[in-house]
Amino acid sequence: MNIRTISGDLNGRSADSSWCIFSGYVAVVHLCTMYMAFVNQALYRLIRIIYFQNQHLQSLKLYLLLPIIEYIWAICIMCVLIPWNGVVYFNNDYFCYVSFASLRAIIWGAFFAYLFPFLCSLMIYIRITIFMRHHTNNLPLPIKRRHDRDFLVVQRILLIVSLLLILGIPSIFFIIRFIITGDDHPLTNRIAWFPVGISMSGLSVTLVFTIPQLKSILVKLFQQNRIKPATLATVPTRIQMKSVCGTD
Repeated sequence: MNIRTISGDLNGRSADSSWCIFSGYVAVVHLCTMYMAFVNQALYRLIRIIYFQNQHLQSLKLYLLLPIIEYIWAICIMCVLIPWNGVVYFNNDYFCYVSFASLRAIIWGAFFAYLFPFLCSLMIYIRITIFMRHHTNNLPLPIKRRHDRDFLVVQRILLIVSLLLILGIPSIFFIIRFIITGDDHPLTNRIAWFPVGISMSGLSVTLVFTIPQLKSILVKLFQQNRIKPATLATVPTRIQMKSVCGTD
């Protein structure tokens, strides 16, 4: 969205078309599925802690199938935005997205894209908290330690989703302003999308710290890249030492 805005400011060309409307709808769907990825991580930790004896719920096929199901679900949920004319072209911003002027469209999109993943993560966090308070003392020590690690990951996921909701405060401000005044400020979308762009760029970093397995893989790759130059540098010195000893 920001790239289209900058490109439109430079060349001044309008991008209003049916393809633009469709791309705005796809952007909402992508946003919804992206936040649902955090729910998948929290759900995985929930199963590892409470339903760890059920191996079917921990299968790889299930978690490969979940994103596909969620993507289809997001397409079906957000398709009402098109007949509502919720996705429109912004002349001052040169892109298409859900308009603040359509209150039911913006509330619908905000609920399923932001609030619904947050509520799901919060419910999972509460369920795990209740379980660990009543059953942790009866578990073996290795399982208890694993549960503590998984619970820490769920806490981080809930914190990240909460921070992403906080970044949506500028959008909430402009929605309230539009309800009171009935005037859509020309800088609404630019200001509202700025924190969203920051959150998008920060997700790749936060996911590394959220998933311990991914973090360990990246740490190993980083260590290998640091070790390889050192090992290559020692090979010529050994060869030189052998050649010197041979001449003696």
